Amino acid sequence: MKPIYSKAQLDYMKAKTKFENKASTLEKKIEMTRKTREITQEVMEGLVMETGFHDAYNELLQSENALIEWSHTTIKHEKTYRENKQPIEQMYENLNSSPEMRAQIIELAMKIR
Repeated sequence: MKPIYSKAQLDYMKAKTKFENKASTLEKKIEMTRKTREITQEVMEGLVMETGFHDAYNELLQSENALIEWSHTTIKHEKTYRENKQPIEQMYENLNSSPEMRAQIIELAMKIR
């Protein structure tokens, strides 16, 4: 049976795929450019904008935030949350201070059905 995803999960998956595609395109452009000139900060900024990487990054960040917010709201209806409220709330409070914690919450949010 095909899993059913929420809008937040679907938006995140779409944004992540787009970001990964733009990152790959950017890497190829950097390699091509490196053959003909030095990659300065100015050149890199131009490539980032030209490939759409910057916009894809911003979309990914927005979709991550929406996914985290959705998961925080949704998880409050689970029995596990009620039994472990304090540690779970602490995870959400610390998500911006630790990239690992943020990644873990996103990974867990994608498992919510």
